[in-house]
Amino acid sequence: MGRRRNRMDITADILRIAIRGAKKTHIVYGANLNFKILQEYLEELEGAGLIRNRVDREGSIEVTEKGVQYLQYYDGFKQFSMT
Repeated sequence: MGRRRNRMDITADILRIAIRGAKKTHIVYGANLNFKILQEYLEELEGAGLIRNRVDREGSIEVTEKGVQYLQYYDGFKQFSMT
């Protein structure tokens, strides 16, 4: 049986999926979330400056430079904790 994901894991999953821009539906299926939970995360991530909602691109979610940095730190931490 797999382990449960924590908030950092879910955040990283969302950012990885949206790195090149993604619709909410794509993120829901890719991150294995429901729309209600995803909306809560998107509001939190947008407030933290990790993503932006591109209205000019039909609601595409895009990762900001700060979001890319989060992923780099997260991946480094995960790699460090596995050694």
